[in-house]
Amino acid sequence: MGRAHPPPPFTSTFVTPSRRVVVPASCRLPLRASALRNSDAHFPGRYNGRVAFRIRQFRKDDFEQLWAIDQECFPPGISYTRIELAFYMRRAHAFTLVAESVAPKAASGTESAAGLPPGRGIAGFIVGEGSTRGAGHIITIDVRAEARRHRVGTALLQAAEECLRAGGSRHVFLETAVDNAPALAFYKRHGYQLIKTIPRYYKNNLDALLLGKKLTSPAVS
Repeated sequence: MGRAHPPPPFTSTFVTPSRRVVVPASCRLPLRASALRNSDAHFPGRYNGRVAFRIRQFRKDDFEQLWAIDQECFPPGISYTRIELAFYMRRAHAFTLVAESVAPKAASGTESAAGLPPGRGIAGFIVGEGSTRGAGHIITIDVRAEARRHRVGTALLQAAEECLRAGGSRHVFLETAVDNAPALAFYKRHGYQLIKTIPRYYKNNLDALLLGKKLTSPAVS
């Protein structure tokens, strides 16, 4: 879906409607943790007709699975290398949220992982970044093919917007490839508007669309 083009190493910039600017962030970890404290209750859902999911914060041992999902979701030239994905996730003010499969509760009331596909516990993830200038940025949102059309992307996007809003962001921006019609429809459905086209934005010289949204109104479900 949304996808920022990798910047030069060790920079902290992204494209805004007016120019390329540095974006110090205010989405500090305590705020992010607070915003996510009740995320399981706020963003429950199901996909594949039987598998429930919840939104949680990224853990270090998730990385290889997230990178594998990224390779599934984006073609060469737009997908990230391990170094690029780690670079974005490790930026000082970035946050990563994960949509994780949750097995149905067993009769005893405990959760059982029986029936879940081995190694497929993560349905998708999102990387975002806040700014003291009031502008948040969705760096990437990746959802497995089998989990699409089951509100996983919506849950991730709403959780990220909540984090950005809690950190003081009043607007949020993202980039998506001009030929990614499903992503464009998804973002428009959630209140994002086209701002401009960015020529040859991706490494394969594909143009990108810059989209934006005000965060002052409730998220669209």
